[in-house]
Amino acid sequence: MQRDHEVVIIGGGMVGAALAARLGYAGMNVGLVEQGAPPTPPEDDFDLRISSLNARSLAFLEASDTALPEERSCTFRHIEVWNQDGKGHSHFSAEDSDMDQFGVFIENRTLQCALWERLERMPGVTIYTHCAPVSTMAASDARVVELDNGRILNAGLIVGADGARSTLRELAGIEVTTYDYHQRALITNVETELPEQDISWQCFTPTGPIAMLPLPGHHASLVWYDSDNATREREMLSDESLKDAIEAAFPKRLGNLIRVTGRASFPIRRQHARRYIAKRLVLIGDAAHVVHPLAGQGLNIGLHDADALAETLLAQRDVGDTTALHRYEIQRRVANQAMIAATESFHHLFTGAAPLRRLGDASLQLAERFPLAKRMMMQQANGFNPFKMR
Repeated sequence: MQRDHEVVIIGGGMVGAALAARLGYAGMNVGLVEQGAPPTPPEDDFDLRISSLNARSLAFLEASDTALPEERSCTFRHIEVWNQDGKGHSHFSAEDSDMDQFGVFIENRTLQCALWERLERMPGVTIYTHCAPVSTMAASDARVVELDNGRILNAGLIVGADGARSTLRELAGIEVTTYDYHQRALITNVETELPEQDISWQCFTPTGPIAMLPLPGHHASLVWYDSDNATREREMLSDESLKDAIEAAFPKRLGNLIRVTGRASFPIRRQHARRYIAKRLVLIGDAAHVVHPLAGQGLNIGLHDADALAETLLAQRDVGDTTALHRYEIQRRVANQAMIAATESFHHLFTGAAPLRRLGDASLQLAERFPLAKRMMMQQANGFNPFKMR
């Protein structure tokens, strides 16, 4: 069967576009299918959707020669975590972890635009916009995907990177397990009196964590977890009242706020696909897993999926080889399950009953007392094997 592309990726978000860029840069013939329009750069105020990119994710982007605009990204070298009602406290430094930095915070749309700009300069990548899959069928040597505009694409492998509500996953008959944390996160962008910082911090409270993610200049993204009702009530406040509520509830180290520039909220849920692969089909990113966002690792593990899959595909003559895809699935499921377990533990330790919160205090104190353990934790969080000599 004649193929239109070696690989077709469904979903042009950050993870799908990053995989397309890596494969296209290596010389593969790639098709990228995006339901919406091409992304447009954000304007003056920062977008509400902010993500962290750790060291491995940054290295993966560099492997496709994708450049990030410095004026829209903020490097961070320190992470501080503590428990509001206890004595638990831990400070992590990139220097102490044998790293130059922990990563950068960047707007999702800025990253997506940078990736699409890179893709547009790759002759081997074809982008199909304003279309989505409606059916798919596998043959022995290829898989066909039919789009809602009538087009039919044929490839050696179809990749599902179309998010938590993945259409491709549903068409492939892959089920998911879900869990509702009965929490909601309020994301608020603010202008601060304090200048740009290189530290991200998170304070655990009995109702959920509150966190500060630094942005360029006098800006920050604040995350406030709480019950659904409490979060919705705060979301309805005026800018001035929300500013006052933040200054009253957040640690004094945040400093005074000049103004609130935007806010939104979303429910906190966990989701995991029962399988990552089918015949000549594989899932990556949120299509395969959604983790609790308290550790800020959702995008990173999606990019690690893309990194591992790219490495697998570039080593194969047949990109749809079943054995190779099984190896990929085992590798990534183990890593992703470990991250799910870690975030699950943090959630229950710091928002559970008092005895659990005391155990959370003890875990932070223990981490602070053992520098080697802290270094290994941060290398693991950055996508590296802490037991491997580098």
